[in-house]
Amino acid sequence: MSDIIQVLRRHGIQATPQRIAVAEYVLAVRTHPSADEVWEQVRRRCPTLSRATVYNTLNLFVDKGLLKTQVLKEGTVVFDPRVDAHHHFIDVDTGKIYDVPWQALKVSGAKALRGFDVREYQVILRGRRVGK
Repeated sequence: MSDIIQVLRRHGIQATPQRIAVAEYVLAVRTHPSADEVWEQVRRRCPTLSRATVYNTLNLFVDKGLLKTQVLKEGTVVFDPRVDAHHHFIDVDTGKIYDVPWQALKVSGAKALRGFDVREYQVILRGRRVGK
């Protein structure tokens, strides 16, 4: 727990018990959970935790650079504990989201877009995972 508290403090976040509980879950998973999924998991250990507190905490973590939001599934915002540059692959059969290393794909042409100042981009691939 002291590691989580240190991470929160480094990002300028006061370490309340609720924030620690959310951070322990969301920073440990290698999935891309929605706010409701985080709430469902965290309230098992912290039954008094409200949905609003989870939403507010996740948004605070995003504002402080601890998480990123992604719209990888239509109409659903997910939270990504990886804040470094990377791409995503979504398995259309299972819905599972995989991180794809940045250097695995080469995107060309972003600098050639006239009239646009491209500051960030990512590739979202959809398909089926083979060789499971």
